[in-house]
Amino acid sequence: MKEILYAVLVLGIMGAVFGAVLAIASKVFAVKTDERLPKLIEALPGANCGGCGFAGCQAYAQAVLEGRAEIGLCVAGGQASADRMAAVMGVTAAKTERVVAMVRCRGHHTAKARYDGIHDCRSAMFVGGNGPSACPSGCLGFGSCVSVCRFDAIHVVDGVAKVDPEKCTGCLQCAAVCPRKVIVPVSYDADIVIACSNHERGAYTRRECDMGCVGCHLCEKQCEFDAIHVVNNVAVIDYTKCKGCTMCAKACPRNAIEPIPTPEEKEKFKAAQKAAAEKKAAAEAAAREAAEAAAAEAVAEAPAEEAAAEAPAAE
Repeated sequence: MKEILYAVLVLGIMGAVFGAVLAIASKVFAVKTDERLPKLIEALPGANCGGCGFAGCQAYAQAVLEGRAEIGLCVAGGQASADRMAAVMGVTAAKTERVVAMVRCRGHHTAKARYDGIHDCRSAMFVGGNGPSACPSGCLGFGSCVSVCRFDAIHVVDGVAKVDPEKCTGCLQCAAVCPRKVIVPVSYDADIVIACSNHERGAYTRRECDMGCVGCHLCEKQCEFDAIHVVNNVAVIDYTKCKGCTMCAKACPRNAIEPIPTPEEKEKFKAAQKAAAEKKAAAEAAAREAAEAAAAEAVAEAPAEEAAAEAPAAE
């Protein structure tokens, strides 16, 4: 019995000594942590999506604390997180613009090969050198983007990835895994978007896709604000100039510009275009007739003026 008591006593003394040593060591070798770091981490949503460019929320908070990153890079937290982080750091947060992912493809392109492998876009890219679809820039529709989205904001519908802007936080993890780079960031408030990323010539696009941009320049000609231009065979919008009038979308014969006008809107647009063309033609015809009448009148008056000029000379 005594041996047991001695053993327990020895272990108790050893535990007390080791505990004291550890307590002293924790004080001596303690790493000082800025008390603002936990508050910065708490200000973030904890999604660890990587949209800020860092490995996770803690890494971003540490970077902000050390001055290596700006406040407002958290796309998942948006302006609310930026304001809370600014309050912790004692600064004023700049206004952040909410961005969401947008798939620049509406599908409806032909297939050049059949793919029966792993349901993954990156794997499908090995088929035919650039994937099974004839459009080299179209959505493959195998859902690599869906598998990485933590917010249930993107799904494949009718063979094409579709983004729910209300759920999308703009982390762009979907864009990072897209092998064809079809997914791009756009402003949440953008009224007009180009739903095509194809850069092939119009003849090829007409043959292989029912809805691809063919670079016809009709949208460019219709815009009164110089906000849209065809660059490398596809329309590009300058959002600093765009007024959201949707005239480019109505002019697009391929419905490659969203929001897509209804058939009624298309008919009204065509009727308005026809009326404007007729009015312009009528004005040009009237101006031409007026010019011809003026010329004829000048010709008719010329002999009379010559006779009047000769009469004083004869006297």
